[in-house]
Amino acid sequence: MKEKTRFVCSACGYETGRWSGKCPSCGGWNTLNEEAAPPPVATGRRTASEGRILFPTALPDIDTTSEIRFGTGISELDRVLGGGIVKGSLVLLAGEPGVGKSTLLLQICQHLSLEHRVLYVSGEESTRQIRLRADRLGVTSPKISLVSETDVASICRLIQTEKPDIAIIDSIQTMSVEGVSSAPGSVTQVKEATAAYLKCAKSEEIPILLVGHVNKDGVIAGPKVLEHAVDAVLSFEGDKTLSYRILRANKNRFGSTNEIGVFEMRDTGLSAVENPSEMLLSGRPENTSGSCVACVLEGSRPILAEVQALLSKTSFGNPRRMSTGFDYNRAAILIAVIEKRAGFFMGNLDAYINVVGGLRLDEPSADLPVALAMLSSIKDKPLGARVAAFGEIGLGGEIRAVTNADLRIREARRLGFSTCILPAACLSKLTPADREGIELIGVKNISEACRLI
Repeated sequence: MKEKTRFVCSACGYETGRWSGKCPSCGGWNTLNEEAAPPPVATGRRTASEGRILFPTALPDIDTTSEIRFGTGISELDRVLGGGIVKGSLVLLAGEPGVGKSTLLLQICQHLSLEHRVLYVSGEESTRQIRLRADRLGVTSPKISLVSETDVASICRLIQTEKPDIAIIDSIQTMSVEGVSSAPGSVTQVKEATAAYLKCAKSEEIPILLVGHVNKDGVIAGPKVLEHAVDAVLSFEGDKTLSYRILRANKNRFGSTNEIGVFEMRDTGLSAVENPSEMLLSGRPENTSGSCVACVLEGSRPILAEVQALLSKTSFGNPRRMSTGFDYNRAAILIAVIEKRAGFFMGNLDAYINVVGGLRLDEPSADLPVALAMLSSIKDKPLGARVAAFGEIGLGGEIRAVTNADLRIREARRLGFSTCILPAACLSKLTPADREGIELIGVKNISEACRLI
């Protein structure tokens, strides 16, 4: 008898009995993979939970004083997690190959093992390889236990038997569940393995950290249910050719998702960068056109980053538009606003925008510094070495107010900036203390900003 098969989408987990080039659910191309269909499970009318009585608890009567957080010893990681690793939580750390995921987790093991027992499970490396990397990083604690295994059931039994304070699984894509015929890393395997680790973490109240891979598009590999099931999703970003790494929280049930952590990769491992603004502005050229310092807000932390723009005459019929670290579609809108509201014809100019340091500016307050950098490049006049800017630009060319202007100004003043260009609507909300030691220039529209150059 021919074995029954099904086709499962590797992007969204959609299942169908026939192959198709395009997934009917998420629209992804060539994502349907053939897998053996699971045998049907006979179910009776009665269930195991039949007859069980549930007793709800009033919201004010629920005790929250027993929440325990484990400090990792790395301030930037604790900031992103919201104060530390919560007991009984399931955390996913994803990133590009070689970005430093395993290095970061092995480093926090050294601090955690001072007061807790740590279990490190690797499905990709042998225990000898982990020991060699631990020696390089200076991790020598005897309270760290290593095991190389990929069977989920065996790992869960080990966690229930040893009862470590914290467990690390590296990585979820290498894990396999007995009884599932598909290969490790497939949608079904990742889904079943995540469900098993989630049940183990909640029942034993042991925090489990999972390492996740990403696909060629930079999205976390596996089904979307992987991100839905875990309590926190941390994304480790950064170019492997650069020494700096950025950690973001795409999801966090126990803290904010707006915070970021900045790390520097060294020979001895990752080290936290306490002042990312100074790092992003190091080596900045002075008196150069096409450069402007943006003051953005990442969670509760103001960060200053350099935005560079280069506009030159095109050699082709259609001008090129390239953007690194800034949304491409937003850059196209700003080019159209400058052309329409400021009177500059840009149909024959190539436009290149770059955010230095590998940081990505997603906040609307980055509109004004990007526009000022492009205007400075068009006029070939430097904006000034000690000038920072922030503000959102509307389609009418108006400069709109942004939140927490006082925090941004304070950070710019602390780093020695003498002038700050900001929306005129923000000036009325500032106190006299915010205005001390720095010149504030309020602008209402893009034409006023253009005249400052």
